Amino acid sequence: MRMTQLSRSGRQVADLVGRMFNRLAAVIIGSIFMVVGLAMMITIVMLPMGVVLTLLGVMIVLFGFFIPDTRTEQHGDR
Repeated sequence: MRMTQLSRSGRQVADLVGRMFNRLAAVIIGSIFMVVGLAMMITIVMLPMGVVLTLLGVMIVLFGFFIPDTRTEQHGDR
């Protein structure tokens, strides 16, 4: 079965979206954790939990930016 140019382009777009979705989700969730943690640190009562959430958010954002892509090319250039 022959693959058309449109089919190949669709597969490449789907692969790109699949690779970027996890990173984008990690950056968004990490940013939300940082904002919530900073808001919790305003009150002295919630300070310990705010510090933990802020650091967790920073780690998730760094994970989203700097984790290497471990997927291998499954389909090749046919």
